[in-house]
Amino acid sequence: MTDEPSAMPTHPPGRLDSRPVHDGRIVHLSVDTVRFPDGSVGELEMIRHSGAAAVLPILGHRDEIDPEILLIRQYRYASDGYLYEVPAGRRDGTEDWHVCARRELEEETGYLAGDLEKLTAIYTTPGFTDEVIHLFIAYELSAGALAQEADEFIDLVRLPFSDALGLIRDGEITDAKTICTLLFARTFLLPNASR
Repeated sequence: MTDEPSAMPTHPPGRLDSRPVHDGRIVHLSVDTVRFPDGSVGELEMIRHSGAAAVLPILGHRDEIDPEILLIRQYRYASDGYLYEVPAGRRDGTEDWHVCARRELEEETGYLAGDLEKLTAIYTTPGFTDEVIHLFIAYELSAGALAQEADEFIDLVRLPFSDALGLIRDGEITDAKTICTLLFARTFLLPNASR
């Protein structure tokens, strides 16, 4: 699958220096001086992010062929409109990722997860950020307390899992974490789900 590794550099690749440019509420931008695998040195813009958790809420039973799921339809300024998404958000301080996922699910949808399973973790855009999103699936949902933030404009969308897959196919779901979560669940957890 991979070629033979090249000769080991005298100095390992990595950050040599970092110059802060912006320290914001969500992201921290710096220009880093980096040694590359071939030994050369250059500068890269780097956005550091605390990471996030995303959750696919299954409203139906886990053994259903085409369970009903819950997505959110959220206004996103960066995409110039609304996106279909799985509920997600950043963690508070150093809270456990499972705790973060449970909290975000309840805050954004008003549901509590009776059973929460970790799926995987993804780098969102490793060309310029270290952001990692931890993906989960939630079963056995019950009523909790909705607590959306002031800058969150969210509608809840209930639909069959197969319809969500169709929205991916038709280009209606374009959010990367949502596509990854749905396709991971389809491939590894719900292989009998309708297409």
